[in-house]
Parts: sequence; C-alpha cells; structure tokens
Amino acid sequence: MDRHSEQTQVPPEITFVRLSEIDPHEIVRHMSDPRVAEHMPLLTGAWDKATVAEFVRQKDACWTRDGLGHWAFLCDGRYVGWGGFQKEGAEWDFGLVLRPGAFGLGTRIARQALAFARADPRIPFVTFLLPPTRKALGALTRLGARPLGEIAYEGAVFLKFRLETGRG
Repeated sequence: MDRHSEQTQVPPEITFVRLSEIDPHEIVRHMSDPRVAEHMPLLTGAWDKATVAEFVRQKDACWTRDGLGHWAFLCDGRYVGWGGFQKEGAEWDFGLVLRPGAFGLGTRIARQALAFARADPRIPFVTFLLPPTRKALGALTRLGARPLGEIAYEGAVFLKFRLETGRG
C-alpha cells in the first residue's frame, strides 16, 4: 500500500539538500519548463549543464559567504524544486522555485524553510519578491507576510512582501 493512501494519512517527507547533490539534468529539465519561466522575469536564455554548474556555484557561494543559502527540495526523495535565502544588502530574501507538479507543496516547504530564519538571530525579517504575474498571493498572507509595494530589481518589476521572524 502507498504510504500516502487515505488510510494512512502520512504526509510526504520534505527534505532539504544542497543543490550540488542533484543531477544537473534534473535542474535543466526543471528550469527549461515554460510553466516555470512564466513567473520568472529574470530567467533568460536556455539552461544547460554549464548553466546549472554556474548556478550551483553561485548558490554555494552564498552558503560560504553568508552561512545560509539555497537548497534543493526533495519530496519522498524526489527533486521537486529549489529555493532558500539570499542576502540582498541588509535584507534576507526568500525564493521558492518548484516544478509544476509540486506547486501544491509551496506553503509547506516555505514554512519549513522559514523555521530556519526564525531560529537565526541574524534574520529579523524575510522579504519575498514575486512577479506581478503571480495572482494567488493568499499563501503569503497566511504565512504572515505583508505587502510593501512594487520595486524594480535587475530591470524587472516585482511585488515585495515582508515577513517578521520575531527576531527584531
């Protein structure tokens, strides 16, 4: 019997691993999906193994520099996306990029990741930047984030939100 059947009610196991642990082809497939690109205005050009290698190098550099960064997210051991924290000036921005089949896991993954921010004394609040194409923003409200308005970032417009971690 499947461990997720209605009789057992066992939720899928969500784990976080380093991006370098994921087969680069998985990330290429993920980032090449047009449904992902639809909500990522800064995503330009095709992804290949070299693009993934540079992406992983940059995200690993955040861990080295800041002690926190981006993870790959696994659901029952399968890669479902990536995201995490990136220091932007004095702010910690949180991003989440899931495979289309895993969009429903977003709030659960975000809550798990935000527990890291709440436990880190360096992070009094977290920001989120979402493209205006994202219309379903209820999950951010349920997490406790409040809108700050629109900002321009690297030539694109984003909706900015802020979530207090209780550390400030």
